[in-house]
Amino acid sequence: MRDSRPQLLDVLFDDASSADKSPLRLVQQRAAALLKLNRAVKGLLPKPMKPWCRVGNYRQGVLVLEIANASWMMRLRYEQPALLSALRAQILPSLSSIDIRINPSLMVKVENVSQFKDQTSASTSGGKPFRHLSAESAQELMILASRSPEKLRKALERLAGLAGESTKPTSRNK
Repeated sequence: MRDSRPQLLDVLFDDASSADKSPLRLVQQRAAALLKLNRAVKGLLPKPMKPWCRVGNYRQGVLVLEIANASWMMRLRYEQPALLSALRAQILPSLSSIDIRINPSLMVKVENVSQFKDQTSASTSGGKPFRHLSAESAQELMILASRSPEKLRKALERLAGLAGESTKPTSRNK
């Protein structure tokens, strides 16, 4: 069982007496080992799955992988036997099993990163809008609106009025 009692800060930062056995040094070594293992696992995964998966932990011969959602979890289960044998052969001969857990925060992080990349690529590529309605499409919408009921006509006219404007995917309050 781990010693989880509070400790003084000078004990944590005291590396003069025992450099290899200080608690922070052990945490740092564990984190570095998990990062190395994460890179190895991502190297063995199929390319579409790499951003959605990461190593959560390795303890007592069990590798814990975190995955973004249930659909990616099912795909990873198909890859699990090959991944297990490859990891045993290359890095972890003591690996007995792989535990897969869903971590929805991975989904949020990847979506935020991809959304940020989309925004920066749009701004660096000359400020092209995410959506664009051409003048021809707006004209067709106006023709369609003239033959539509009142409520639909108003909506189509508003949509046609957006022609040529730079609109973001989330701007819906115009």
